[in-house]
Amino acid sequence: MSNVFQKPNYLKGLSHLLRGLDGPLAFAVFLLACAGMLTMYSSGGGDARFIDHGRNMLLAGFIMFVVAQIPPHRLMTFALPLYTIGVALLIAVAIFGMTKKGAKRWLYVGVVIQPSEILKIAMPLMLSWWFQKREGQLRPLDFLVASVLLLIPVGLIVKQPDLGTAILVLSAGLFVIFFAGLSWRFIIPPVVLFLGAVVALVVLEPTLCDSDFHWPLLHDYQQQRICTLLDPGRDPLGKGFHIIQGMIAIGSGGILGKGFMQGTQTHLDFIPEHSTDFIFAAYAEEFGFLGEIFLIVSFIFLIIRGLNIALEGPTLFSRLLAGSVTLIFFTYAFVNMAMVSGILPVVGVPLPFISYGGTAMVTLGFGLGILMSISKAKQLVQS
Repeated sequence: MSNVFQKPNYLKGLSHLLRGLDGPLAFAVFLLACAGMLTMYSSGGGDARFIDHGRNMLLAGFIMFVVAQIPPHRLMTFALPLYTIGVALLIAVAIFGMTKKGAKRWLYVGVVIQPSEILKIAMPLMLSWWFQKREGQLRPLDFLVASVLLLIPVGLIVKQPDLGTAILVLSAGLFVIFFAGLSWRFIIPPVVLFLGAVVALVVLEPTLCDSDFHWPLLHDYQQQRICTLLDPGRDPLGKGFHIIQGMIAIGSGGILGKGFMQGTQTHLDFIPEHSTDFIFAAYAEEFGFLGEIFLIVSFIFLIIRGLNIALEGPTLFSRLLAGSVTLIFFTYAFVNMAMVSGILPVVGVPLPFISYGGTAMVTLGFGLGILMSISKAKQLVQS
C-alpha cells in the first residue's frame, strides 16, 4: 500500500527541468544581472525603479526558463505565425497606431503594445526557418526572398520612426543571412560603400550639416543627431548635451571610478536618461575603467558562449537561430556603449540587463531561453 500512495518527488521533477540548462551561459547572465542591479540602485533615482528592475529581471528569468523547455523543432513551428502576426500588427500601427512625441509606434489592443518588439525575435526565427526549409538546395533567389522578408518589417519600423529598433531587427536578419552562407561578393560592396559614405560625411561635414541643407530619406531630427555626433560642440546646451555629458561622465570616472553612489554627473542630473539609454555613462563614472572592463568582458563571455552553442547546434535551424540571437546581444551592447561614448549617433537602444525597461528585458529573456533550449537539445543528443 505504501508504494501506491507514494508522494510525488518534486525535487526530482525540478532536477529534470534544470538538467541541460547551460551553466556558463547562466553564469554570464548572473554577472550582468548583478552589475545591472547594483547600477540601478545607485543611479535609478529611487527604490521604486530598483524594485521594478528586479521584478523585470525575475520576469526575464521566468521567460528564459519556460522557453528553455521548448525543443528547437517546436520553436520552429512558431516562426511563420509569429512573423505574420508581427508584420500585421506593424501594418495596423501604420494605419491607426498611437502617436507619442512625433512617433507612431504603439497599438491599443486592450493594453498598449509596441509590435516592433515582436520582430526582434520573430525575424531570426522566420529566416532560420526559411533557410532550414531550403537546406541543401540554396540558390541566389532564396537569399533574395530572405532579404524581402527582412526589409518589409524593417521598412515599416523605420517609417514609425524607430531607428533603434530598426537597427536591431535589421541586424538580427542580416546575421541569419550571413551565417546561411551569403557570398562575400555580395557583402564587400555594401561595406565599402558604407565606409566611403562615412569618409565623405566627415570630410563634407561643414556643408552637409549646414542649417539650409536637407538630407533625403532622413527626418530632420535624424540629420541633427548625425551632425551632432560629428561636432557635439555646435549645440552644447541643446542637441549635443547628451553626448557631451556622457563623455564627461565616462572620462571623470578615471581608472577606479568615483565610487558607489558617488557619481556627481549622475546624481546632479547632468546625464539625461541615466537609468535607461545612458546608464553606461552612470556606470562608468562610478566604477571607472576597471568596471567598464568587467562589463565588457562579461558581455564577451556571454557572446563567446552563445556562439559555441550555435556551432554545436544539432540542426541548421538551431545553428542559424543561436548565432543570430547571440549577435543581437552584441549589437545591443555595442550600439549602446558606442552611442554613449560619442562613436555612434544617439538612438534608443538599451544596454542589456543594465538599462531599465520591461519590454527589452522580456525580449532578452526570450533570446536567452532560445539559447538554453538549443544547448539543452545538443546535450540530449550527445547523451
